[in-house]
Amino acid sequence: MGKIIAIANQKGGVGKTTTTINLAASLANEGKSVLIIDADPQANATSGYGIDPRSMSSSIYECMVDGYPLDGSQVSTCMKGLDLVGSRIDLAGAEIELINKNDRERVLARLLAPVKEKYDYIIIDCSPSLGLITVNALTAADSVIIPVQAEYFALEGISKLLNTIRIIKGRLNPGLEIEGFLLTMYDARLRLANQIYDELKGHFGDMVFNTVIPRNIRLSEAPSHGLPALLYDSESRGATSHLLLAREIIAKHKKRK
Repeated sequence: MGKIIAIANQKGGVGKTTTTINLAASLANEGKSVLIIDADPQANATSGYGIDPRSMSSSIYECMVDGYPLDGSQVSTCMKGLDLVGSRIDLAGAEIELINKNDRERVLARLLAPVKEKYDYIIIDCSPSLGLITVNALTAADSVIIPVQAEYFALEGISKLLNTIRIIKGRLNPGLEIEGFLLTMYDARLRLANQIYDELKGHFGDMVFNTVIPRNIRLSEAPSHGLPALLYDSESRGATSHLLLAREIIAKHKKRK
């Protein structure tokens, strides 16, 4: 049975898509079968793997709005063992189209149920909002990773996200857990970055990943080549930090079994 992990934070620019692309690649590199669900209308996880959204016969939009099955909507990527259900700009209008659907918060959960057996990990890249698509992702997920940028105002808005998670846990998905807080865009030379890490640890303790994701040029360049950092420059700090994150997650799940 696969584990579904949503990558969520309603703040934009904190590294959700970068985490999705590179964590998924790293899990696949460790021999896991992985599916990415690009649940962001910007479709950056899709283009980050070199897939043109216009070339896909169906996307997560058709699955959620028109009832296309997920199995058959996924495409292969440049990483062995890693598939992707892409996104398109149409997804921006999906919230309005889902409003009149029965049990509209569970549309994605129902779509994922038949494919959960096929993959070890299903990673959902959420949009920077707490709208209906993100609510669907959190309702479908077993856990959520919250990327936190190592900058001033980093913790701003986290209380709102945690409140949303509490509501979803109470009303829609009692099993939802926080997989961990992930510090991104970390620069060890900056006192502020270290203060934010200490503050996160002080607030959330063991819920903060030991692995931090550094600021890294290779990590920023890789999506423009349609590749995860692991294939673009496997020696880069961006690639190695995501490998460490994948191993930390796999070890945590082994311990829980």
